[in-house]
Amino acid sequence: MVQTTNRFFDEVARVMNDAAGVAQGVRREFETLFRSQAERMLRDLDVVKRDDFEAVKEMARIAREEGEALKARVAALEAALAQRRAPPPPAAPETPAAAPPASPSGEGAPATGFASEPPGVPPLGQINPGSF
Repeated sequence: MVQTTNRFFDEVARVMNDAAGVAQGVRREFETLFRSQAERMLRDLDVVKRDDFEAVKEMARIAREEGEALKARVAALEAALAQRRAPPPPAAPETPAAAPPASPSGEGAPATGFASEPPGVPPLGQINPGSF
């Protein structure tokens, strides 16, 4: 059996190969152009990057946890302060001869019993908001 080469089919195959190569080049060029346009549009929209978003999300989570811990601490401190400021249980009536000791400034002991309060400052529950 004799095999003959047909030049026409060889040329068609070569043109098809060249066309496929050109098509791949056009596809790569289109992808590059599309990617650059998409990146430019995203930059113009000022969209945040995923890494930045995750970092801020973690910072917010930590701040929330710290806020909750501080809230619990303030509640505990307020409870301790309320216990210290609670009026003592009623005692036997005092006789008029037993007066409270005078402070060095001569104005009497502070109403709350705390030495750190300046004289003349009413306890927290007795402040009149209209007096300011």
